Amino acid sequence: MSRVAPTVSLVIVAKNEERTIGSVIDAARPLVDEILVVDSGSTDSTIALCEERGARVIHQDWLGYARQKNFALELATKDWILSLDADEILTPALVQEITQLKQSPLFEKFDGYKLPRVLYIGDTPVKHGGFYPDAQLRLFKRGKGHWGERLVHEAIKMDGPVTVLKNHMDHYSYKTVDDFANAMDKYARLSAQEFYNRGDAKVRSSLVKELFSPTWSFIYRYVGRAGFMDGALGLKLATIYADYVRNKVRYLRELVKSR
Repeated sequence: MSRVAPTVSLVIVAKNEERTIGSVIDAARPLVDEILVVDSGSTDSTIALCEERGARVIHQDWLGYARQKNFALELATKDWILSLDADEILTPALVQEITQLKQSPLFEKFDGYKLPRVLYIGDTPVKHGGFYPDAQLRLFKRGKGHWGERLVHEAIKMDGPVTVLKNHMDHYSYKTVDDFANAMDKYARLSAQEFYNRGDAKVRSSLVKELFSPTWSFIYRYVGRAGFMDGALGLKLATIYADYVRNKVRYLRELVKSR
C-alpha cells in the first residue's frame, strides 16, 4: 500500500500586506491543503488577494504578535501547519525539498522543521552580518507547537524533535534601509518593555551594558559575521543593529525612571 502524504494548513496573520501576500500564498500553494489568513483590519487589497487564491479569511482585532498567531493556529484542521509571515516567500527549491520530504516516511521522524531565511532590503538580499541563515521554525505537526508569549521576537515552542532544512525562503520585510531602522527602533521599545515586565531591568539597563554591548554587536556582525561582504548596505545594517542594542538599554532605563 502506498503511503498517504500528510495534509498541511498554511496559516498567515496579516494587515495591509498587499505587496507580498499574494506571492506568499502562490509559492506555498503546492504544499498545502487549506489556506487560513487571520486579518486584523486591512484597508488595502490584502483580503481580496487572499480570497481570490482560495484562502479562508477570518477577522480578529490585533491581540499582540504571539496571541494573534496562536489564535490562527487554533483554526487549522490539517495534520501539519506551515505558519508563515505575510512577507515570507518559499523558493522553488524549498518547495521541492518539502514536497519530497512529505512523501518520505522520514518526514515523521521530526515534529518540526526550521526554514533558513534570506532577508531582503528592497530587492537586495542580505547574505552576511548575522542575517543569514536565520532559520525559523515554520513547519510543524499540529498540536506540537505554539507561539511563546512575548511582546516581540516571538518564536514557536515545540514539544518534540526539530531539524533544519537545506533550502531557504525569501523574507521581503523592508522596502528601504529607513524601514529597517524604524522597525528596529520599534522592536527596541517592545524588548525594553518585555525585559521590564520580566523584572530584568537592573542588569539590562546598566551603563556598562549600554557602553559595551552595541560596540560588541557591531564588531560581531560587521567583522565576525562578515557584514562587510554586503558593502555599504552591510555597514548600514550593522550600525542600525548596534543602535538597536543601545536603544533597548536606554528605553528600559526610561521605563525604570518613569515608574
